[in-house]
Amino acid sequence: MTTTKPTLLLVGYGMVGHRFLEALADTGAAARYRVVVLAEEPRPAYDRVGLTSYFSGRSADDLLLAEEGFTDRHGFEVHLSSPAVSLDPAARTVTTAAGHTLSYDTLVLATGSYPFVPPVDGRNAEGCFVYRTIEDLQAIEAYSAGARVGAVVGGGLLGLEAAGALKGLGLETHVVEFAPRLMPVQVDEAGGAALRRTIESMGVVVHTGIGTKAITVAEGRAVGMSFTDDSELATDLVVFSAGVRPRDQLAREAGLTVGERGGIAIDEHCRTSDPHVFAIGECALAVDGRVYGLVAPGYEMAVSVAQQLAEQAPQPFTGADLSTKLKLLGVDVASFGDAFGSTPGSLDVVYSDSRSGVYKKLVVTGEGELLGGILVGDASAYATLRPLAGTGRPLPVPAESLVLPAGADTAVSLGSSALPDEAVVCSCNNVTKGTIRAAVTDHQCTTVPEVKKCTRAGTNCGSCVKLLGTIVADELEAGGVEVDRGLCPCFAHTRAELYEIVLVKRIPTHRQLLAEHGRAPEGSEGCEVCKPTVASIIASLAPELEASGHILDGEQSGLQDTNDHFLANLQKNGSYSVVPRIPGGEITPDKLIVIGEVAKEFGLYTKITGGQRIDLFGASVDQLPMIWSRLVAAGFESGHAYGKSLRTVKSCVGSTWCRYGVQDSVAMAIQLELRYRGLRSPHKLKSAVSGCARECAEARGKDFGVIATTNGWNLYVGGNGGATPRHADLLAQDLDDEQLVRLIDRFLMFYIRTADRLERTSTWLERIEGGLDHVREVVVEDSLGIAEELEALMARHIGDYQDEWAATLADPERMRRFVSFVNAPGVPDPSIRFVPERDQVKPDLVLLATEEQLLAALDPDNAPFPADRILEEAR
Repeated sequence: MTTTKPTLLLVGYGMVGHRFLEALADTGAAARYRVVVLAEEPRPAYDRVGLTSYFSGRSADDLLLAEEGFTDRHGFEVHLSSPAVSLDPAARTVTTAAGHTLSYDTLVLATGSYPFVPPVDGRNAEGCFVYRTIEDLQAIEAYSAGARVGAVVGGGLLGLEAAGALKGLGLETHVVEFAPRLMPVQVDEAGGAALRRTIESMGVVVHTGIGTKAITVAEGRAVGMSFTDDSELATDLVVFSAGVRPRDQLAREAGLTVGERGGIAIDEHCRTSDPHVFAIGECALAVDGRVYGLVAPGYEMAVSVAQQLAEQAPQPFTGADLSTKLKLLGVDVASFGDAFGSTPGSLDVVYSDSRSGVYKKLVVTGEGELLGGILVGDASAYATLRPLAGTGRPLPVPAESLVLPAGADTAVSLGSSALPDEAVVCSCNNVTKGTIRAAVTDHQCTTVPEVKKCTRAGTNCGSCVKLLGTIVADELEAGGVEVDRGLCPCFAHTRAELYEIVLVKRIPTHRQLLAEHGRAPEGSEGCEVCKPTVASIIASLAPELEASGHILDGEQSGLQDTNDHFLANLQKNGSYSVVPRIPGGEITPDKLIVIGEVAKEFGLYTKITGGQRIDLFGASVDQLPMIWSRLVAAGFESGHAYGKSLRTVKSCVGSTWCRYGVQDSVAMAIQLELRYRGLRSPHKLKSAVSGCARECAEARGKDFGVIATTNGWNLYVGGNGGATPRHADLLAQDLDDEQLVRLIDRFLMFYIRTADRLERTSTWLERIEGGLDHVREVVVEDSLGIAEELEALMARHIGDYQDEWAATLADPERMRRFVSFVNAPGVPDPSIRFVPERDQVKPDLVLLATEEQLLAALDPDNAPFPADRILEEAR
């Protein structure tokens, strides 16, 4: 006899709805029910918190939360593009927009919220948008192509996210906020002022203390805005991001109890006025009278309901932590605990530096207990400070030592020892330190990924991952487990430790280092991790070791990856690209002609890169030396686009040509690029020099960037573009040429000396103990007394520099490797073929030949047909 499972109907498949499904699977409740999901949007749940990353390259599929096969594996029936339009609690049915009626035994409403659009005239005109879904973003992106000015109504979290998106789309961007400051819910007046200064310095115009009165419309399109102070703004595009409202219409019309100001009323177990109906997330009005607009409280509700459906003792939901940490327009902003000091008798400890846009405030009791805080511009201590708030215990160190620059690393260095077990480490998933410790001690988790899988800590915003790793390591060591911090299975030492060993003991080879300081079995030649890492260390210290710095000499050649092995960038079809160095982007007509001739002679695809260089694509291995010889003869050298080394020092035209320029940025960029060319490092290095504060060279997005001032140069470090962009931090200001070069020398050598493998300066700066302040103490103030040594190391590198292309051309032994086939030198690789596109070529990625045809091509004497017919015959 079969028993029909009761039906559990979930209405709404956003982030909270997905977390509910995960909790059903985790608790075992999924097996008790037939689970049906009604999703309003045309795609499964996605990361709405990370929505803006869509504009920086993440696709809609990249944002999806569920791993492939998740719903099928657990038997969840998901109906996309199926919004619910009516609810009948008496009949226990829900009807969709398509007219389908579904019955349920238990209903969970996770309908979320909708954007609030102020009731102003013209709000429905073409060019007016909200910022809530992927479809919204796609519409904004498409419309922006014909726009010049964009405005965002709302200066809160999502409003600043939207402003960042418009700025990224190339629009002149304005933010209009009714409150007297930005982010009024999260930061106080001083924090809002610091945030405003930094955002305005990026070119975003901020209007506070005014409301939008109307949208000006012409021919059905938005063309401007008028405000309550009678001012006006011409704009082509308007994004409304003035807050959200709970989507409670379904429950309201069904007669369920809702709050006076909206939200489906729930008890501490998330049950509505109908015992068969639960509500979770932004649509729910909690027992404390609050509708929570953050994802973390919604996750807590989701888990609580899943526990009840699994007949487990539920964790009641009576309120939630409103702590947030975000990077808005590249600016760190964090707020946690009692940030505004509402607790009677609370005291403030404040540090503010308007020059660098840093504002920090801690709220403490007279006894020294941390109640909350606000961090703007530098939120590196957030992961440690937030769990310390509200513990009922005095801080282990004076509060001022946690905000002042001289001791800004103190909060990070406290590690996990200062946290009680009940401290919440991961606020997104409400995971305490005690739960993490239990994952190690009770569930035998020995790595951070294992703990993340076991507890879900660190699986959302990721701000707690560093602290999570510290807790795991501390717990393992407390249990007598030796924590392996080694580079790889071959070495028990970190990269920084290996650097010191090589430097102090003058070890010139990987083989000797492995034999004397490795732990690999006898006869081992190392692994894919340590080989290129040690090769980089040896290359950067070659003058000190009195060894050849050329990466293709002796043992070094066998340690390199494919790019370094052939001094060129491997492309998807097996061909290589060639990037000659063009310091500062400055090039003579004669050199341009040579590049054109080479590209034409060898049939190369030619592209001007974003780093002011020219890239030549499509060269086969055997063609590389011929191409280099032409370029070297014309005065070019390797641009090291293939190596973990300096790529470019980008520049604007500076004071020589630009009417805004205050220093000669081109000359400085050329000087720096020629000084640091060929410098091997843990990761690639990028730099830029801007001739004024308008920042046309985008120096603050580079590993080290220089911005001209009327008094000299400002030096920024630790910037990064790419998938995880980070604005560089100001290291020193108003430097003359000599001071600037000296500090860059020290900074680069200190980074090379202490960074982990494949660690960009941005990650290193956030990871290294003490962060920016420690780096400043070492590099600027010489706190460790190593400045002279760092400068000497750089001087030896500069003195020992040789162009790798020219040196390879001059050495017959090195040249032997540049053949497509070792057993058939001179025979081109028949698998590399191209097809025409836009008067150039692109790779033809069709399967080109059978094994027999390739073998025949390698032995022309026995080939039944010429090699140049392989493509035709294979097809």
